[in-house]
Amino acid sequence: MGSVRPDLSCRVYPEPVDHFDRLPDSLILLVFNMIGDVKALGRCCVVSKRFHSLVPQVDNVVVRVDCVISDEDGSSPSSATAATATTAAASAAAADKSRHPISSILRLVFTGLLKPFQSLSQFISASASPRRVGASSAMEDGEFDQSSVTHHSPTQVLKNFNEIKFLRIELPSGELGIDDGVLLKWRADFGSTLDNCVILGASSVTHPSPSPSPAGNNNNNTLIPDDQTPNNDSNPENDNGSIPESFYTSGGLKLRVVWTISSLIAASARHYLLQPIISEHRTLDSLVLTDTDGQGVLCMNREQLEELRVKPLSASSASKRTLVPALNMRLWYAPHLELPDGTVLKGATLVAIRPSEQHKKDVVGSDGNWVASAFDEPYGAAARMLVKRRTYCLEMNSF
Repeated sequence: MGSVRPDLSCRVYPEPVDHFDRLPDSLILLVFNMIGDVKALGRCCVVSKRFHSLVPQVDNVVVRVDCVISDEDGSSPSSATAATATTAAASAAAADKSRHPISSILRLVFTGLLKPFQSLSQFISASASPRRVGASSAMEDGEFDQSSVTHHSPTQVLKNFNEIKFLRIELPSGELGIDDGVLLKWRADFGSTLDNCVILGASSVTHPSPSPSPAGNNNNNTLIPDDQTPNNDSNPENDNGSIPESFYTSGGLKLRVVWTISSLIAASARHYLLQPIISEHRTLDSLVLTDTDGQGVLCMNREQLEELRVKPLSASSASKRTLVPALNMRLWYAPHLELPDGTVLKGATLVAIRPSEQHKKDVVGSDGNWVASAFDEPYGAAARMLVKRRTYCLEMNSF
């Protein structure tokens, strides 16, 4: 018998193909832009060299600030903030002496605002130390270590991105400390200075219950408005849209003026601190700085961003914020406002603001869309309802 010869032949297997590598860069960038979150993009950087090279080209970025840590210096911004509010209120009173009882209330001296802004002054700083500011850096020099994440300023985090067009920064909370149940929302648009601002407030908010009781909406109807009168909205013959006299004497107007000044200071502080980002990222088309509470939103479009680069802002001498120009304001008030979805606002107040230098044009516009579009529903409906009521005019000097 002949010996069996071993089979020395071998099979050649094709090299495995990574089908993901066959995807074009444009498609991967589309996915990255849908992700947006800077931390998730930082994790993508360590997946492969290709991802590492593509992430800096993302043009839609979201930075969620984890925490805002205040300075440990001995200065107390509270007194400076209070002084700013006092000056602004006094200026407003002087500018509006002959208009309405509102002007006399504005002469009141405020002892302070709702919350100091010292922590916000550390939130965006090009020279901020890693421990001070709260955007967790997932892209520091292209490295990411989940076990040792430190805190960096948004300016530091964004330095690795080269083509940002749409930037959204989210603070962990709004700057204005308000009591539970109180509504305070604002939206401001800025160029080199304030372009416009809309503020919506209410002393209390009652949301519709998920399962209505047999009594219907009787619970909502039991709310007592600020002037302690019956529901004006359910009795139109008793409501001509005017502000009740008790509004001036019970502290209602004083509180609304504090809300207005506080919101303007918060907006101007955010605007001032965005300068490093705006100057370093010239590809920006849109910048939004908001907070998870939904309290305040600062917006800048491409024209406004370019205006700031060409025309530097004027800083306030009192604190690190943009100087607020002289203002024209329109105020609307309703003791009791029931919205289409069943939400009830007690002491609902809407303030629309524009700089006086804008040729004193209509602050609201003929149809009120500018004001109503400032807020998501149901509060957009509240704005539309309020602008149909009687309008009160105010002026405020620069502060």
